[in-house]
Amino acid sequence: MNYKKIKPKKIYEEVAEAIHEMIRSGQLKPGDKLDSVQLLAENFQVGRSAIREALTSLRAMGLIEMRQGEGTYVKEFEKDQIAFPLSTAILMNKEDIAELVEVRKIVESGMAAAAAQKRNDEHLSMMEAALEAMLGAKGDEELGETADLQFHMALAAAAQNQLLLSLMNHVSELMIETMRETRRVWLFSKETTTEQLYKEHFAIYEAIKAKNEEAARDSMILHIENVNAILGKYYQHTTKFNGE
Repeated sequence: MNYKKIKPKKIYEEVAEAIHEMIRSGQLKPGDKLDSVQLLAENFQVGRSAIREALTSLRAMGLIEMRQGEGTYVKEFEKDQIAFPLSTAILMNKEDIAELVEVRKIVESGMAAAAAQKRNDEHLSMMEAALEAMLGAKGDEELGETADLQFHMALAAAAQNQLLLSLMNHVSELMIETMRETRRVWLFSKETTTEQLYKEHFAIYEAIKAKNEEAARDSMILHIENVNAILGKYYQHTTKFNGE
């Protein structure tokens, strides 16, 4: 018989499911403000990075919204929007990752060009904050992943296209998985360092800041192609994708 592989849940999944249940049961209602990341971390007795990933997952599912400078709130929703089980961690194989990288290359290259054209000072500040967090996360993979995603989401906001931002929100959970694996592959590729990933993101930022659409597009394509190459090296060392 063929048995379905049971994947152990990560900490952030358990947090996300706990908050999801609070929303489903009515303990948290539409319009309610969630506690701060620090307070949630203390109450769940987990790290802040786990809270951030849980909130990112819930936002991607349309259950919460993060308001700039205000906090995180439960969104208005219909019951059928949360009737499906919350399964934030997707067991991805080599083919799944390859397809996601291809989607990112197509979507984010255009997004970077649009951001170069439409960005404002607030968007640049958001990217700068993510870059600073990325640089300060050396040795901490979870913080690095969070900062990485924050940069790409800031770039999506800078494109000022609500459909594009919604798309990015929906694939953000999958992006976390590829970012996590990319960073894990450092074990197999001494050529790849945190500094290299930072430089690639900084090049994208510089092009957007200079309003150079072509350079922004090219820098994003180069970054995602490098991610794909890093993951390719990993697949040479293992026969299956393992995100644990």
